[in-house]
Amino acid sequence: MIAVSGKGGAMKVKTSVGERTFDVINIIICVLLSLSILIPILNILFASLSDPLEVMKRQGLFLWPVKFTTQAYHAVAKNPNIISGYSNTIFIVVVGTTLNIFLTLIGAYVLSRKDVMFGKFLTLFVVFTMYFQGGTIPFYLTVQTMKLTGTRWALIFPVAVNTFNLIVMRTAMASVPDSLPESAMIDGASHARILFSIMAPLTKATVAVITLYYAVYHWNSWFNAMIFLRKKAMYPLQLILREILIQDDTSVMCAGGAEGLAMASDTIKYATIVVATAPILAIYPFLQKYFVKGVMVGAVKG
Repeated sequence: MIAVSGKGGAMKVKTSVGERTFDVINIIICVLLSLSILIPILNILFASLSDPLEVMKRQGLFLWPVKFTTQAYHAVAKNPNIISGYSNTIFIVVVGTTLNIFLTLIGAYVLSRKDVMFGKFLTLFVVFTMYFQGGTIPFYLTVQTMKLTGTRWALIFPVAVNTFNLIVMRTAMASVPDSLPESAMIDGASHARILFSIMAPLTKATVAVITLYYAVYHWNSWFNAMIFLRKKAMYPLQLILREILIQDDTSVMCAGGAEGLAMASDTIKYATIVVATAPILAIYPFLQKYFVKGVMVGAVKG
């Protein structure tokens, strides 16, 4: 990059051939990556809005709806399992994420304080649990001992804190100057006041990212529900979606006999995927500005 003088003494930046070539290649790679993500999403969306018979006959991608129709979405709306799945998932996401953030903030605050007794040992102990786990059977037996099986709380309490998110939050709080909480403590502020009035607002970018991580985890989770829940009325949305996609369970939503079932099955699957994915995708744009600052905090200090 070379600075040259222009008219009126203004400085203009002249880039070299190598830099321009790098920019072009970088743009091409970014466009290709974007298309690789966007095309499958559009294919599912357009297929769900197409005529079921056309979906059965077509072999390639859907770049636009063929014989536009919304009958697949009407069929999905009539499925009582989808409605109950949505209500269960919303309950798990709201309650679970609230509990996750509350406990993560408390744990991160304790681990970030330099005057905590056995602070380094506690940090190492927490990190140890991130790399070494008991496995599925001990996990199931633990939840069973707590008498949580068969309830939605089995999807919330056992995953109340994620170790990685806790370490990221702890690193963000450790980057806050010690003079701020010390000054507040001299003025008589309690640890709770310091946490929620000083530390949390100063690390709101990280809090936003961690909140999204927890919410996405709860929204996409289905394995714990599969092993802990017995009643279909308690199934979250993703477990309902799994049954529809893997077990081909679309009979509740299809009409018109065996022929109608076969024709509408694929479009209903696509529509169910859209319905289950669209809400969480809609949240991303509002939290995008926090990603770089919130996630990269560990590269600054840790």
